[in-house]
Amino acid sequence: MTLTARHLFIMTLLAILFVAPASFAATPSAGDTYTYRLINGYNRETTGQIRYEFTAASTAQGQVVSVTTDNNLIGPDRTELYTSDGQWLRRTLDSHGVNVEYEFSPALPAMSGGNAWSTRVNAKVPSENASRSVRIDGEVLGNERIRVPAGEFDTIKIRRIIYSGDREHMRGETRIVELDWYAPTLGRTVRSETRSSWRVSSCGRGMCDHQGNWNVLELTEAPGTKR
Repeated sequence: MTLTARHLFIMTLLAILFVAPASFAATPSAGDTYTYRLINGYNRETTGQIRYEFTAASTAQGQVVSVTTDNNLIGPDRTELYTSDGQWLRRTLDSHGVNVEYEFSPALPAMSGGNAWSTRVNAKVPSENASRSVRIDGEVLGNERIRVPAGEFDTIKIRRIIYSGDREHMRGETRIVELDWYAPTLGRTVRSETRSSWRVSSCGRGMCDHQGNWNVLELTEAPGTKR
């Protein structure tokens, strides 16, 4: 397959998945749960388990997802909100090493119908009156077949770079690099890798980079994958 043909194939597949997901790709239903193991990317140790449940609750905006963990160090239980086509209305982002809940208006695009996208949206976070301006740059890297504890899947690999809009006097804004392996047969990501960093001005005479969290999620259980 030539490079041009490969790009055409990816664009066609994305148009099918993201423009008309109800007809061509799996769509999570109320009650569906997806369980992931959380791995520390620095030492490769498993630090806990995260469970996502699509609840029966519905809003005019989209899907309500209950997120629970088995380890308080991972973070508190929370509720995320997605549009019907999988874009983020509410989710946590790393903000200088702390998971902070963001509410986006309009939605922050996790996916797009093209090979690449870049946009900036406003977001509210708790205890702040002013909005944060969040930028996202996304790109489809191609197709990849991968194995995770829940099984082997054909996936679309997506890279996103998110800037959290949390710049402070001594610290630059958090830069988050996300890699997702999205499985159309599940309508969900089966593996993701998230790494954050920011610049600080308290390093002698100049700026230096500070490395934040490096988290890896791997699907361990989903509807139809129990063994």
